[in-house]
Amino acid sequence: MSKCRWITWTLGLLAGLLAVLPEDAGAIPAFARRHRISCTTCHAPFPKLKPYGDEFAGDGFAMPAEDQDRDYIIAGDDLLRLNRDFPIGVRFDAYGVLEEDADVDNDLQTPWGLKLLSGGTLYKSIGYYFYFYMSERGEVAGVEDAYVHFNDIAGQPCDVMVGQFQTSDPLMKRELRLTFEDYEIYKARPGSSATNLAYDRGIVITYGIGATGTDLVGMVVNGNGMDEAGDDHKFDRDSFKNVGLRASQAIGEHLAVGGFYYRGQEKAHPGWENEITYYGPDLNLVAGPIELTAQYLLRTDSAPATLYSPGAVKPKEEIETSGIVAELIFAPHLDQSRWLVTLLYNRVDYDQDALVEADYETATASFTYLLARNLRLLAEYTRDVEAERSRGGLGLVAAF
Repeated sequence: MSKCRWITWTLGLLAGLLAVLPEDAGAIPAFARRHRISCTTCHAPFPKLKPYGDEFAGDGFAMPAEDQDRDYIIAGDDLLRLNRDFPIGVRFDAYGVLEEDADVDNDLQTPWGLKLLSGGTLYKSIGYYFYFYMSERGEVAGVEDAYVHFNDIAGQPCDVMVGQFQTSDPLMKRELRLTFEDYEIYKARPGSSATNLAYDRGIVITYGIGATGTDLVGMVVNGNGMDEAGDDHKFDRDSFKNVGLRASQAIGEHLAVGGFYYRGQEKAHPGWENEITYYGPDLNLVAGPIELTAQYLLRTDSAPATLYSPGAVKPKEEIETSGIVAELIFAPHLDQSRWLVTLLYNRVDYDQDALVEADYETATASFTYLLARNLRLLAEYTRDVEAERSRGGLGLVAAF
Protein backbone atom coordinates (compact mmCIF):
# COMPACT_ATOMS: atom_id res chain seq x y z
CA MET A 1 0.00 0.00 0.00
CA SER A 2 1.42 3.39 -0.99
CA LYS A 3 2.08 6.04 1.65
CA CYS A 4 -0.33 8.43 -0.11
CA ARG A 5 -3.16 5.88 -0.01
CA TRP A 6 -2.43 5.08 3.63
CA ILE A 7 -2.56 8.76 4.67
CA THR A 8 -5.74 9.41 2.65
CA TRP A 9 -7.51 6.36 4.14
CA THR A 10 -6.47 7.33 7.68
CA LEU A 11 -7.52 10.98 7.43
CA GLY A 12 -10.80 10.05 5.78
CA LEU A 13 -11.77 7.56 8.47
CA LEU A 14 -10.80 9.96 11.25
CA ALA A 15 -12.87 12.74 9.71
CA GLY A 16 -15.83 10.39 9.41
CA LEU A 17 -15.60 9.34 13.04
CA LEU A 18 -15.43 12.94 14.24
CA ALA A 19 -18.43 13.81 12.14
CA VAL A 20 -20.77 11.07 13.28
CA LEU A 21 -19.85 10.64 16.94
CA PRO A 22 -21.71 12.74 19.52
CA GLU A 23 -20.03 15.35 21.68
CA ASP A 24 -21.16 13.55 24.83
CA ALA A 25 -22.50 10.16 25.78
CA GLY A 26 -25.49 9.66 28.01
CA ALA A 27 -24.74 6.15 29.25
CA ILE A 28 -22.16 5.56 31.99
CA PRO A 29 -20.48 2.33 33.21
CA ALA A 30 -21.79 0.22 36.06
CA PHE A 31 -19.80 1.59 39.01
CA ALA A 32 -20.17 5.23 38.00
CA ARG A 33 -23.89 4.65 37.46
CA ARG A 34 -24.39 2.99 40.82
CA HIS A 35 -22.39 5.46 42.94
CA ARG A 36 -23.25 8.52 40.84
CA ILE A 37 -19.64 9.52 40.30
CA SER A 38 -17.57 10.44 37.25
CA CYS A 39 -15.43 7.84 35.48
CA THR A 40 -12.43 10.04 36.40
CA THR A 41 -12.84 8.97 40.04
CA CYS A 42 -11.21 5.65 39.16
CA HIS A 43 -9.88 6.00 35.60
CA ALA A 44 -7.45 8.32 33.85
CA PRO A 45 -8.76 7.67 31.22
CA PHE A 46 -10.76 4.44 31.05
CA PRO A 47 -9.87 1.61 31.12
CA LYS A 48 -6.57 2.66 32.77
CA LEU A 49 -6.90 2.77 36.56
CA LYS A 50 -5.44 5.48 38.74
CA PRO A 51 -4.49 4.80 42.41
CA TYR A 52 -8.00 5.37 43.76
CA GLY A 53 -9.38 2.93 41.20
CA ASP A 54 -6.93 0.26 42.34
CA GLU A 55 -7.95 0.93 45.94
CA PHE A 56 -11.66 0.78 45.08
CA ALA A 57 -11.20 -2.60 43.36
CA GLY A 58 -9.11 -3.85 46.28
CA ASP A 59 -11.89 -2.88 48.71
CA GLY A 60 -14.32 -5.22 46.98
CA PHE A 61 -15.82 -2.42 44.86
CA ALA A 62 -17.28 -0.76 47.96
CA MET A 63 -17.12 2.94 48.78
CA PRO A 64 -15.58 3.59 52.23
CA ALA A 65 -18.72 5.28 53.61
CA GLU A 66 -21.38 3.54 51.59
CA ASP A 67 -25.06 3.93 52.49
CA GLN A 68 -25.92 0.27 52.88
CA ASP A 69 -29.68 0.84 53.11
CA ARG A 70 -29.60 2.61 49.76
CA ASP A 71 -27.40 0.10 47.94
CA TYR A 72 -28.63 -3.21 49.37
CA ILE A 73 -31.92 -4.98 49.92
CA ILE A 74 -32.75 -5.34 53.61
CA ALA A 75 -33.87 -8.97 54.00
CA GLY A 76 -33.91 -9.22 57.80
CA ASP A 77 -30.76 -11.35 57.80
CA ASP A 78 -27.44 -9.89 58.90
CA LEU A 79 -25.60 -12.55 56.93
CA LEU A 80 -27.28 -11.62 53.63
CA ARG A 81 -26.41 -8.57 51.57
CA LEU A 82 -28.00 -8.41 48.12
CA ASN A 83 -27.29 -5.60 45.68
CA ARG A 84 -30.44 -3.58 45.10
CA ASP A 85 -29.48 -3.28 41.43
CA PHE A 86 -27.38 -5.81 39.59
CA PRO A 87 -24.36 -3.84 38.30
CA ILE A 88 -23.57 -4.48 34.67
CA GLY A 89 -21.62 -2.60 32.02
CA VAL A 90 -20.64 -3.01 28.39
CA ARG A 91 -17.38 -2.34 26.57
CA PHE A 92 -17.29 -1.96 22.79
CA ASP A 93 -14.02 -1.77 20.80
CA ALA A 94 -13.87 -1.14 17.05
CA TYR A 95 -10.85 -0.52 14.80
CA GLY A 96 -9.86 0.13 11.23
CA VAL A 97 -6.39 -1.27 10.54
CA LEU A 98 -3.90 -0.75 7.72
CA GLU A 99 -0.88 -3.06 7.52
CA GLU A 100 1.99 -2.70 5.10
CA ASP A 101 2.98 -5.68 2.92
CA ALA A 102 0.16 -7.90 4.23
CA ASP A 103 -2.10 -10.15 2.15
CA VAL A 104 -5.04 -8.10 3.49
CA ASP A 105 -3.59 -4.64 3.90
CA ASN A 106 -6.74 -2.95 5.23
CA ASP A 107 -9.39 -4.35 7.53
CA LEU A 108 -12.46 -3.05 9.35
CA GLN A 109 -12.45 -4.82 12.72
CA THR A 110 -15.85 -3.57 13.81
CA PRO A 111 -16.29 -4.72 16.46
CA TRP A 112 -12.94 -6.06 17.60
CA GLY A 113 -14.52 -6.84 20.96
CA LEU A 114 -17.85 -6.64 22.78
CA LYS A 115 -18.06 -7.71 26.40
CA LEU A 116 -20.39 -7.62 29.39
CA LEU A 117 -18.87 -6.73 32.76
CA SER A 118 -20.19 -7.01 36.29
CA GLY A 119 -18.66 -6.38 39.70
CA GLY A 120 -19.73 -5.44 43.18
CA THR A 121 -19.91 -6.53 46.79
CA LEU A 122 -21.05 -9.95 48.01
CA TYR A 123 -20.72 -9.20 51.71
CA LYS A 124 -18.64 -7.05 54.05
CA SER A 125 -15.15 -6.76 52.54
CA ILE A 126 -15.96 -9.38 49.89
CA GLY A 127 -16.37 -8.48 46.25
CA TYR A 128 -16.63 -10.13 42.86
CA TYR A 129 -15.79 -9.27 39.27
CA PHE A 130 -16.19 -10.97 35.92
CA TYR A 131 -16.67 -10.25 32.28
CA PHE A 132 -17.98 -12.25 29.36
CA TYR A 133 -16.63 -11.69 25.86
CA MET A 134 -19.66 -11.87 23.59
CA SER A 135 -17.35 -11.25 20.66
CA GLU A 136 -13.57 -11.13 20.54
CA ARG A 137 -11.99 -11.07 17.09
CA GLY A 138 -15.25 -12.43 15.68
CA GLU A 139 -15.66 -15.35 18.09
CA VAL A 140 -17.52 -15.89 21.35
CA ALA A 141 -14.55 -16.05 23.70
CA GLY A 142 -16.55 -16.67 26.89
CA VAL A 143 -15.46 -15.80 30.41
CA GLU A 144 -11.97 -14.37 30.92
CA ASP A 145 -11.53 -12.41 34.19
CA ALA A 146 -13.71 -13.99 36.91
CA TYR A 147 -12.88 -13.93 40.61
CA VAL A 148 -14.05 -13.40 44.17
CA HIS A 149 -11.99 -10.94 46.25
CA PHE A 150 -11.62 -11.10 50.05
CA ASN A 151 -10.38 -7.77 51.42
CA ASP A 152 -8.45 -7.01 54.65
CA ILE A 153 -8.65 -10.52 56.11
CA ALA A 154 -8.72 -10.49 59.94
CA GLY A 155 -8.35 -6.72 59.85
CA GLN A 156 -4.89 -6.98 58.26
CA PRO A 157 -3.78 -5.45 54.93
CA CYS A 158 -4.03 -8.91 53.36
CA ASP A 159 -6.29 -9.74 50.42
CA VAL A 160 -7.08 -13.06 48.76
CA MET A 161 -8.43 -13.43 45.23
CA VAL A 162 -9.76 -16.75 43.93
CA GLY A 163 -10.71 -17.41 40.32
CA GLN A 164 -9.45 -16.70 36.82
CA PHE A 165 -7.13 -13.77 36.08
CA GLN A 166 -3.96 -12.78 34.26
CA THR A 167 -0.72 -13.81 35.93
CA SER A 168 0.83 -10.57 34.68
CA ASP A 169 -1.73 -8.39 36.48
CA PRO A 170 0.63 -7.50 39.37
CA LEU A 171 3.08 -6.20 36.73
CA MET A 172 1.21 -4.49 33.88
CA LYS A 173 -2.53 -5.08 33.36
CA ARG A 174 -3.08 -6.00 29.71
CA GLU A 175 -6.84 -5.45 29.85
CA LEU A 176 -6.34 -1.85 31.04
CA ARG A 177 -3.84 -0.70 28.42
CA LEU A 178 -4.63 2.30 26.21
CA THR A 179 -3.07 0.88 23.03
CA PHE A 180 -4.26 -1.57 20.41
CA GLU A 181 -0.73 -3.05 20.47
CA ASP A 182 -0.37 -5.60 23.27
CA TYR A 183 2.29 -6.32 25.93
CA GLU A 184 3.89 -9.14 23.98
CA ILE A 185 6.24 -10.81 26.47
CA TYR A 186 3.33 -11.77 28.73
CA LYS A 187 1.72 -13.77 25.91
CA ALA A 188 4.90 -15.45 24.63
CA ARG A 189 4.97 -19.27 24.81
CA PRO A 190 8.06 -20.98 23.36
CA GLY A 191 7.29 -23.98 21.19
CA SER A 192 4.11 -25.78 22.26
CA SER A 193 4.39 -24.84 25.95
CA ALA A 194 1.02 -24.20 27.59
CA THR A 195 2.47 -21.75 30.13
CA ASN A 196 2.72 -17.99 29.82
CA LEU A 197 1.81 -14.97 31.95
CA ALA A 198 -1.62 -14.34 30.47
CA TYR A 199 -4.85 -15.94 31.76
CA ASP A 200 -4.74 -18.74 34.30
CA ARG A 201 -6.76 -20.19 37.18
CA GLY A 202 -5.69 -20.05 40.80
CA ILE A 203 -5.28 -17.98 43.96
CA VAL A 204 -3.58 -14.63 44.57
CA ILE A 205 -2.57 -13.27 47.99
CA THR A 206 -1.49 -9.65 48.46
CA TYR A 207 -0.04 -7.93 51.51
CA GLY A 208 0.75 -4.25 51.89
CA ILE A 209 3.13 -2.73 54.44
CA GLY A 210 2.00 0.88 54.67
CA ALA A 211 4.83 2.05 56.92
CA THR A 212 7.50 1.13 54.37
CA GLY A 213 5.52 1.40 51.11
CA THR A 214 6.10 -2.28 50.33
CA ASP A 215 3.64 -4.43 48.40
CA LEU A 216 3.92 -8.22 48.24
CA VAL A 217 2.03 -10.53 45.89
CA GLY A 218 2.05 -14.33 45.83
CA MET A 219 0.08 -16.64 43.56
CA VAL A 220 -0.54 -20.32 42.90
CA VAL A 221 -1.94 -21.25 39.46
CA ASN A 222 -2.52 -24.32 37.32
CA GLY A 223 -0.03 -23.09 34.75
CA ASN A 224 -1.83 -24.08 31.55
CA GLY A 225 -4.12 -21.17 30.78
CA MET A 226 -7.89 -21.25 30.28
CA ASP A 227 -8.38 -24.55 28.45
CA GLU A 228 -11.67 -26.31 29.11
CA ALA A 229 -11.81 -29.27 31.47
CA GLY A 230 -10.77 -32.63 30.08
CA ASP A 231 -12.68 -35.90 30.07
CA ASP A 232 -11.66 -36.36 33.72
CA HIS A 233 -13.35 -33.01 34.57
CA LYS A 234 -9.96 -31.54 35.55
CA PHE A 235 -8.73 -28.17 34.35
CA ASP A 236 -5.04 -28.84 34.95
CA ARG A 237 -3.18 -31.07 32.52
CA ASP A 238 -0.80 -32.39 35.19
CA SER A 239 -0.35 -32.47 38.96
CA PHE A 240 2.09 -29.56 39.04
CA LYS A 241 1.15 -26.14 40.38
CA ASN A 242 3.07 -23.00 39.43
CA VAL A 243 3.92 -20.21 41.88
CA GLY A 244 4.66 -16.52 41.34
CA LEU A 245 6.06 -13.88 43.68
CA ARG A 246 6.34 -10.13 43.26
CA ALA A 247 7.72 -7.46 45.59
CA SER A 248 7.37 -3.74 44.94
CA GLN A 249 8.97 -0.95 46.93
CA ALA A 250 7.98 2.72 46.79
CA ILE A 251 10.94 5.10 46.71
CA GLY A 252 9.67 8.55 47.56
CA GLU A 253 6.38 9.78 46.11
CA HIS A 254 7.06 9.19 42.44
CA LEU A 255 9.01 5.95 41.97
CA ALA A 256 8.34 2.29 42.69
CA VAL A 257 10.71 -0.56 41.79
CA GLY A 258 9.86 -4.24 41.90
CA GLY A 259 11.00 -7.74 41.11
CA PHE A 260 9.08 -10.77 39.81
CA TYR A 261 9.82 -14.48 40.13
CA TYR A 262 7.75 -17.35 38.72
CA ARG A 263 8.46 -21.07 38.89
CA GLY A 264 6.53 -23.96 37.41
CA GLN A 265 6.52 -27.31 35.68
CA GLU A 266 4.55 -28.90 32.88
CA LYS A 267 4.30 -32.41 31.49
CA ALA A 268 3.87 -32.47 27.74
CA HIS A 269 3.96 -36.25 27.34
CA PRO A 270 4.82 -39.22 29.58
CA GLY A 271 8.42 -39.15 30.74
CA TRP A 272 9.07 -35.56 29.67
CA GLU A 273 8.81 -32.66 32.10
CA ASN A 274 9.67 -29.03 31.53
CA GLU A 275 10.66 -26.65 34.33
CA ILE A 276 9.86 -23.01 33.65
CA THR A 277 11.31 -19.97 35.40
CA TYR A 278 10.61 -16.28 34.91
CA TYR A 279 12.42 -13.50 36.70
CA GLY A 280 13.11 -9.82 36.18
CA PRO A 281 12.83 -6.25 37.50
CA ASP A 282 10.19 -3.62 36.84
CA LEU A 283 9.67 0.04 37.64
CA ASN A 284 6.94 2.65 37.67
CA LEU A 285 7.72 6.37 37.63
CA VAL A 286 5.06 9.07 37.89
CA ALA A 287 6.22 12.66 37.51
CA GLY A 288 3.41 15.14 36.93
CA PRO A 289 1.85 14.47 33.51
CA ILE A 290 4.29 11.66 32.66
CA GLU A 291 4.05 8.02 33.72
CA LEU A 292 6.70 5.47 32.76
CA THR A 293 6.27 1.73 33.34
CA ALA A 294 8.94 -0.75 32.27
CA GLN A 295 9.48 -4.49 32.64
CA TYR A 296 12.30 -6.89 31.78
CA LEU A 297 11.71 -10.64 31.97
CA LEU A 298 13.92 -13.64 31.33
CA ARG A 299 12.25 -17.02 30.86
CA THR A 300 14.11 -20.33 30.93
CA ASP A 301 12.74 -23.75 29.89
CA SER A 302 14.80 -26.63 31.25
CA ALA A 303 13.74 -29.45 28.95
CA PRO A 304 12.87 -28.16 25.50
CA ALA A 305 12.14 -31.68 24.24
CA THR A 306 8.79 -31.34 26.03
CA LEU A 307 8.03 -28.50 23.61
CA TYR A 308 8.16 -30.86 20.66
CA SER A 309 6.56 -34.15 19.65
CA PRO A 310 7.57 -37.40 21.41
CA GLY A 311 10.85 -38.72 20.06
CA ALA A 312 12.06 -35.34 18.84
CA VAL A 313 15.78 -34.68 19.11
CA LYS A 314 16.63 -32.64 22.17
CA PRO A 315 18.35 -29.52 20.77
CA LYS A 316 20.04 -28.38 24.00
CA GLU A 317 19.67 -28.61 27.75
CA GLU A 318 18.00 -25.23 28.24
CA ILE A 319 16.47 -22.46 26.19
CA GLU A 320 15.94 -18.83 27.07
CA THR A 321 13.33 -16.28 26.07
CA SER A 322 13.80 -12.65 27.09
CA GLY A 323 11.48 -9.72 26.79
CA ILE A 324 11.10 -6.00 27.39
CA VAL A 325 7.94 -3.92 27.57
CA ALA A 326 8.16 -0.19 28.26
CA GLU A 327 5.27 2.26 28.21
CA LEU A 328 5.31 6.04 28.56
CA ILE A 329 2.03 7.96 28.92
CA PHE A 330 1.78 11.75 28.65
CA ALA A 331 -1.45 13.27 30.06
CA PRO A 332 -1.04 17.08 30.03
CA HIS A 333 -3.89 17.76 32.47
CA LEU A 334 -3.50 14.58 34.55
CA ASP A 335 -6.82 12.79 35.16
CA GLN A 336 -8.75 15.65 33.54
CA SER A 337 -6.91 15.32 30.21
CA ARG A 338 -9.06 15.12 27.08
CA TRP A 339 -6.08 13.86 25.07
CA LEU A 340 -3.11 11.62 25.85
CA VAL A 341 -0.07 10.26 24.05
CA THR A 342 1.24 6.74 24.66
CA LEU A 343 4.61 5.43 23.51
CA LEU A 344 5.08 1.66 23.76
CA TYR A 345 8.10 -0.53 23.07
CA ASN A 346 7.94 -4.33 22.82
CA ARG A 347 10.78 -6.79 22.38
CA VAL A 348 10.84 -10.61 22.63
CA ASP A 349 14.01 -12.56 21.84
CA TYR A 350 13.65 -16.32 21.39
CA ASP A 351 16.48 -18.85 21.53
CA GLN A 352 17.03 -19.31 17.82
CA ASP A 353 19.21 -22.40 18.34
CA ALA A 354 16.20 -24.32 19.65
CA LEU A 355 13.01 -22.71 18.39
CA VAL A 356 11.47 -21.56 15.15
CA GLU A 357 9.58 -18.58 16.63
CA ALA A 358 10.45 -15.25 15.10
CA ASP A 359 11.76 -12.53 17.38
CA TYR A 360 9.37 -9.67 18.03
CA GLU A 361 10.24 -5.97 18.22
CA THR A 362 7.83 -3.08 17.77
CA ALA A 363 7.68 0.63 18.54
CA THR A 364 4.22 2.21 18.90
CA ALA A 365 2.94 5.77 19.09
CA SER A 366 -0.72 6.11 20.09
CA PHE A 367 -2.95 9.16 20.45
CA THR A 368 -6.11 9.07 22.58
CA TYR A 369 -8.85 11.69 22.50
CA LEU A 370 -11.86 11.63 24.83
CA LEU A 371 -15.13 12.63 23.22
CA ALA A 372 -16.71 11.80 26.57
CA ARG A 373 -15.44 10.22 29.78
CA ASN A 374 -16.69 6.85 28.54
CA LEU A 375 -16.03 7.28 24.82
CA ARG A 376 -12.56 7.71 23.36
CA LEU A 377 -10.97 7.78 19.93
CA LEU A 378 -7.66 6.16 19.15
CA ALA A 379 -5.12 6.81 16.39
CA GLU A 380 -2.09 4.52 16.44
CA TYR A 381 1.05 3.77 14.45
CA THR A 382 3.26 0.72 15.03
CA ARG A 383 6.58 -0.03 13.36
CA ASP A 384 7.51 -3.71 13.28
CA VAL A 385 11.29 -3.56 13.47
CA GLU A 386 11.82 -7.28 12.86
CA ALA A 387 9.52 -7.54 9.83
CA GLU A 388 10.41 -4.02 8.60
CA ARG A 389 6.81 -3.02 8.02
CA SER A 390 4.27 -0.64 9.52
CA ARG A 391 0.73 -0.87 10.87
CA GLY A 392 -1.62 2.04 11.34
CA GLY A 393 -5.10 2.20 12.72
CA LEU A 394 -7.99 4.20 14.04
CA GLY A 395 -10.47 3.05 16.63
CA LEU A 396 -13.06 3.86 19.20
CA VAL A 397 -13.59 2.40 22.65
CA ALA A 398 -16.90 2.93 24.45
CA ALA A 399 -18.09 1.87 27.90
CA PHE A 400 -21.70 2.14 29.01
